[in-house]
Amino acid sequence: DWDDAAEQLRSRSGDVHPKYDRAEWLRFAKRICRETDAGVEFDYDMAIAEPFNAGYCHCSMCRKAHGAAFGTYARVERTDFALVSGADAIASYRSSPEVVRTFCNRCGSNLQFISDKRPGSFALALGTLDDDPGVQASFHIFVASKAPWFQIADDLPRHAGAP
Repeated sequence: DWDDAAEQLRSRSGDVHPKYDRAEWLRFAKRICRETDAGVEFDYDMAIAEPFNAGYCHCSMCRKAHGAAFGTYARVERTDFALVSGADAIASYRSSPEVVRTFCNRCGSNLQFISDKRPGSFALALGTLDDDPGVQASFHIFVASKAPWFQIADDLPRHAGAP
């Protein structure tokens, strides 16, 4: 359940991932949020190993959550993820019966799409990363509900719903 996952994430905050030595682990660190308020800068870092299976989601929930024509996500294995700092700034809500979305409670950036159907991984919102995640989107999903004002202009595979 999400409460357990959130607590596990908070308890691992600052841990070095067991698969990697510290130098390699820190090489994967990505800043996911920066807010400046009265001259104070808050950084939220995470460390991830290779994100994979990136795609564009055109469902109405992703469009609304991102305030855009689509959300861009990549899957990350939970075992390849650790929050380095900022756990107290991550908030969540259940957007549907099987999905929890996380966001920064300081700037509002969407962070994760966590499905109960895939407990070993989550989808990371790539628009929050400062650096190149090393993966590019390779498909579109939920194009049957895409924004009517947006035209898909690439040749990537398109799925009416979830593949």
